[in-house]
Amino acid sequence: METWHMVAHGRVQGVGYRAGCEDLAIRLNLGGWVRNRNDGTVEVMAYGPPERLAQLREWMEKGPPGAQVQRLEVEPGEGEFELFEWRPTA
Repeated sequence: METWHMVAHGRVQGVGYRAGCEDLAIRLNLGGWVRNRNDGTVEVMAYGPPERLAQLREWMEKGPPGAQVQRLEVEPGEGEFELFEWRPTA
């Protein structure tokens, strides 16, 4: 099990990116959270098997229709999470 911290840059707010990310993470049975950030990015902390985290990462690189992901930062994260949740903007 691993924890990945990912931040999506580009047109990722107001296009259903956060909701789509949450839906996929729940379907993949990952733990963690997703939130918008005041700088216009979307931040994710995801916990689970590496192959499932890779599936979430692949989706995050493209996002939903209407999104324009310019860059996705991925680095090791901290924490172990049982459920995946939507957090308030930070």
